[in-house]
Amino acid sequence: MTYDEVMEKLQSLGTEKGRKINERNGVSQAQFGAKMGDLRGIAKEIGSDPELVVTLWNSGNFDAQMVATLLMKPKALDLADVEELVAGIESVPLADWFVSYVVKQHSQKEALREPWMRSAHEITARLGWSLTAERICKTPDGLSLSGLLDRLDQEMPAAPTVVQWTMNYCLAEIGINFPEFRARALEMGERIGAFRDYPTPKGCTSPFAPIWIAEMVSRQG
Repeated sequence: MTYDEVMEKLQSLGTEKGRKINERNGVSQAQFGAKMGDLRGIAKEIGSDPELVVTLWNSGNFDAQMVATLLMKPKALDLADVEELVAGIESVPLADWFVSYVVKQHSQKEALREPWMRSAHEITARLGWSLTAERICKTPDGLSLSGLLDRLDQEMPAAPTVVQWTMNYCLAEIGINFPEFRARALEMGERIGAFRDYPTPKGCTSPFAPIWIAEMVSRQG
């Protein structure tokens, strides 16, 4: 597919409902409002086309950048490339796809994690804490969980909501997976109060850490 063909297809799949949903999720850049499933379908249809990926990303269009993210090859990117791409991300949905499909698949992601956690750029900091949440769950050896809790206690209350969201993931995952830190995580979640009143659809678990931790622990039997 050519760039023009991809953009025409994205435009044809866009809806006003999709655009409004994206706007509510913080997308302010040019967009068509195609469904996530449709974006995946287009990426599958394109397959491998590195030049097209660059053109789609450089378009600045949200839908096109989401498709480009699915097509990127982490092994072909060095750390400077990754950092440059992250610096240009304007929306949380794109950032979250990028960290899932590109950054978390990169062999050198650990070199980015701590510097990103300290970044003044909100999207970059969000992704740094997202990488930390992944380490807590998958490879916690070598992490100072008590040190992370100290830092969360100090920084999370005043953090921007964009960053606070993935910090909250770290707090909850510590409480869920490490019984020795559960009481502290519960106390911090209650005291900090992040996402206490977050609107939660029926059948979903609240992101408020004390509720989230209790629910996940109950499922452990």
